[in-house]
Amino acid sequence: MSAMKLASSLLRRFLGAAVLAAGVSSGVNAQSFPEKPIRIIVAYPPGGGADIAARALAATMSQDSRWQVIVENIGGAAGIVGTQAAARAAPDGYTLLMGTNATHAIFVSLYPKLSYDPVRDFTPITNVVTVASVLVVHPQVPASSLKELIGYAKANPGKLNYASGGSGSNAHLAMELLKMMAGIQVVHVPYKGIGPALQDVLAGRVHMMISNMPPVVPFIKDGRLKALGMADAQRTALLPDLPTLSEAGVTGYKADLWWGIFGPAGVPAPVVARLNAEIRKALDTPALKTRFASLGLEPAGGTPQEFASTIRSDITKWAQVVKVSGATAQ
Repeated sequence: MSAMKLASSLLRRFLGAAVLAAGVSSGVNAQSFPEKPIRIIVAYPPGGGADIAARALAATMSQDSRWQVIVENIGGAAGIVGTQAAARAAPDGYTLLMGTNATHAIFVSLYPKLSYDPVRDFTPITNVVTVASVLVVHPQVPASSLKELIGYAKANPGKLNYASGGSGSNAHLAMELLKMMAGIQVVHVPYKGIGPALQDVLAGRVHMMISNMPPVVPFIKDGRLKALGMADAQRTALLPDLPTLSEAGVTGYKADLWWGIFGPAGVPAPVVARLNAEIRKALDTPALKTRFASLGLEPAGGTPQEFASTIRSDITKWAQVVKVSGATAQ
């Protein structure tokens, strides 16, 4: 055998052995996983709905002594900073992200130079919850129904403003969709997260917002906010008498939201399967179901493949909303 053929043969054997070793190593890691704490990045400040849901999920998963799950808030740029940090983490399953349909479906259309690719740069693990959202206004706003709000906004174009957790956030695009369908002019005031946005609505510095349910439910119940309609296709058991925005006068309006768990691209399939199974087990826990229900959240679950399909579908849906509404990243 010539030296060249011998070298080629040895190289093939080496590569084959390396692939086999990598496969064995992945299998061992998956079987012993986790060997250290798992970090879930929430790309928003503390106090928002995704943060509340992530912490409830982490607490439930950590009830198993072998699983230590912590939450880290990395806010900034409407969620882009934390999402980018998760994309750049080691793909070993120990750094995860509580992503949203803003970070993984809306931003790709809203930001022409987005610093990450929501499909290429991430490994979908599972959808965690579908999120009920509600249109709330400060009590001083002279409207107690959606029709009254639309009438006032049309009579006073540009006088009302609304808060969001940042340009391109769920709250931003949900309100832009409502503006487009209702034919009203309302000024956008972006914040660095739902928490700061909510504080200014409560203080009356901003008139209204569409928010996911967890942060606003206590303020609706104590009268510090007025709820005018659900932004979803169905009513919520938390506020059964509150109509959907479609029922209240903007026929066909629906802004379905979700929050789900991602890893960076390249997480080994056995580790993905392990994480998926453990998260779905947590979502089936009666205590977590009760906790989520109290916040207007519906456990989702599902396979990584099903979650990936949801993401692709939502990218197409929200691209159309961005295009038709003319929404921009301010």
